[in-house]
Amino acid sequence: MPIPVRRTRLTTWRSLATAAVAALLAAFLAPTAAHAAPRESTPVYSYENAIRESVWVDTGLDGDSDGRRDRVAVDIVRPRELARQGRKIPVIMDASPYYSCCGRGNESQRKTYDADGHVVQMPLFYDNYFVPRGYAFVGVDLAGTNRSDGCVDVGGRSDIQSAKAVVDWLNGRAKAYTTRTGASTAKATWTNGRTGMIGKSWDGTIANGVAATGVKGLKTIVPISAISSWYDYYFAQGAPLYDSGPDWLSDYVDSPDARAKCAAVQRKLVDEAPRTGDWTSLWTERDYVKDAAKVKASVFLVHGMQDLNVRAKNFGQWWDALARNGVERKIWLSQTGHVDPFDFRRATWADTLHRWFDHELLGYDNGIDDEPMADIERHPDQWATSAVWPPRATAAATLRPGTGPRAGVGTLGLHRKSGTETFTDNPRSSETDWAAHIDESTPDKAGFVTKPLARGLRLSGSSEVTVTATPTTSTAHLSAVLVDLGPDTIRNYAVSGEGITTLTDRTCWGPSTTGDSSCYKVTQANRADVDYTVLSRGWADLGNYASDQGVPLTPGRAYTITLDLAATDHIVPAGHRLALIVAGTDKDLIDPPSTTPTLTLDLARTSAHVPFVGGADAFARATAGSTPAPSASVLDGVRGPRAALRVPGESR
Repeated sequence: MPIPVRRTRLTTWRSLATAAVAALLAAFLAPTAAHAAPRESTPVYSYENAIRESVWVDTGLDGDSDGRRDRVAVDIVRPRELARQGRKIPVIMDASPYYSCCGRGNESQRKTYDADGHVVQMPLFYDNYFVPRGYAFVGVDLAGTNRSDGCVDVGGRSDIQSAKAVVDWLNGRAKAYTTRTGASTAKATWTNGRTGMIGKSWDGTIANGVAATGVKGLKTIVPISAISSWYDYYFAQGAPLYDSGPDWLSDYVDSPDARAKCAAVQRKLVDEAPRTGDWTSLWTERDYVKDAAKVKASVFLVHGMQDLNVRAKNFGQWWDALARNGVERKIWLSQTGHVDPFDFRRATWADTLHRWFDHELLGYDNGIDDEPMADIERHPDQWATSAVWPPRATAAATLRPGTGPRAGVGTLGLHRKSGTETFTDNPRSSETDWAAHIDESTPDKAGFVTKPLARGLRLSGSSEVTVTATPTTSTAHLSAVLVDLGPDTIRNYAVSGEGITTLTDRTCWGPSTTGDSSCYKVTQANRADVDYTVLSRGWADLGNYASDQGVPLTPGRAYTITLDLAATDHIVPAGHRLALIVAGTDKDLIDPPSTTPTLTLDLARTSAHVPFVGGADAFARATAGSTPAPSASVLDGVRGPRAALRVPGESR
């Protein structure tokens, strides 16, 4: 269920503390004396002459079992002027496994080093942009990658502890050394310990995981396209999403040293992540949602609603858990797939991120906490804002499928219906095939459709679909998708680029050096004209109907299971129809079962719980056939839409 809680206003004591910090920082960080508290950090410090250094932080673990405590490599870029003056500064940190194996960003940048081992190129624009504004940027090699000791354990204790230890070191609670094996210690006397973590995909996942430890000193995280539970990266209620497990991913990023030492960790990643999709203790360790109550950092979350890599369930369940625990938060939702906001809304992203870090790490009262909670992309480069997300008027309506004039082409409404629909799993068919043939009787899906809407209908949050199905075989996988049936122009998320096209011109975001350019290729929206839009989806193994441990099915017996559908925010316009499709294997998105079942749905015991702004009443009005209402009733406090300034992409 969506939890529409506003970004929490801080308690009185924290507001006073923030004001005090802002006053101190105004005195210490401003390049000239100021009579009023600053509202924005400015680029007054030299990037070219910045201090570039490396330390190795003791994680307290021996993941590679070599008899020595693992040390993780930490590359630092910070303003030399502030170091000379003894001024303590905050940290922006990206902990990543990708710095040497694969690269970061749309242009796959890797760390590079000079002859002394000091970082020359730090991937992405963060150091170029923020170091001149009085921040330190810290790039951490996760355990088992690049220049770090230990083993990659794909979101487990080693991954999280190797990043958390750096936050501890920045706050004086852990040891670091000037070399990987030496005894000379390094202290972080140059920082005030206030740390913000940022990153996309695995990097953002680490930010989620570290925040879920409640570590002191971590003030904010900015997870982009990030995982909140690793089980939900690999499985959907027992249905496998990929034909490989975490051992493959670990091997992909391991350093040569880790490959030589980490066979035991690799074996655990195989043995404790069975392809059956059963929940094990390995997944419990990698479930950050369960620890959301420990999160003290604010969260600025960014996700593509069409991300089919880190699927949108990951952000939806994390957001709801943060809301239940009163975490201060903000969200951007794009129409892209697995894409960084720097590559779909560049200028606005840099400005917003700048103000977010200024507020959260420098304590500047710049008003960002009073702005709308959510930015939502409605059409390519057209954005709307929502004061809270999901809006306060959002409530789940229970939609009921019914039989129609032809088999497999049914109705969707508020009233319980009887009857059955039957389909046969076809692993060669996908959700787009089903949607394209929604008005046809096809053997591989059961479709249920509303009448054309009389007014727009906004879905906001996560849905559930409860299915009662009788299989003919001992295994069966299920897919449930919600579809907006009607013409539209969307980002083409299903092709390379996942909604963006990379051009040749570049824009620059801070000063550059010979070895580290701040200039990146511009991108633009890759648009597609469509007749339908899949707006939410979910999958399950019917054998998981009773628990997170799958069992063989008894052919001819009816089973009831509830599928979790991904969070979204979508307006189905007047004149369009809303469809629910229930089918078997969703080609390329889940793996097929070991048999080819035919399933019969009991429609009286099948339903969809969908969060509409306005709830069931809004659905009833939209499907009643009356005169279309103004769009304001759909938007419910949403401004917009407005055009974005720029757009670009990233592959990982």
